[in-house]
Amino acid sequence: MRLLLIALTSLLLSACASQSLSPGGYSAEGKASYYGARHHGNKTASGERFDQHALTAAHRSLPFGTRVRVTNLRNDKQVVVRINDRGPYARGRIIDLSYKAAEQLDMLRAGVVPVRVQQLAD
Repeated sequence: MRLLLIALTSLLLSACASQSLSPGGYSAEGKASYYGARHHGNKTASGERFDQHALTAAHRSLPFGTRVRVTNLRNDKQVVVRINDRGPYARGRIIDLSYKAAEQLDMLRAGVVPVRVQQLAD
């Protein structure tokens, strides 16, 4: 019975995981959104002020200061951002980008796009 419970728990956890670790660190695909003027100047979870014109992003679990490459899978445009906030909290989204980062990915009109997020070496 105990073995069955352990097997079911591990199966459930693996089914919920949508991100994986690559040899270079964190790597995941999912949806990205962005936030801008409404939050400009507010404190982020890291304690710094949000600057919509900086290349920053919010991620649920990556350490603050982590740099990641975000690729828009619709047009292959890329941007490197620094994690300085927590989120996104919308279902199915893996990263919230600053307005400037979203602009560089050409996603302002769409609002939400499929992306690949890859952690960069320090």
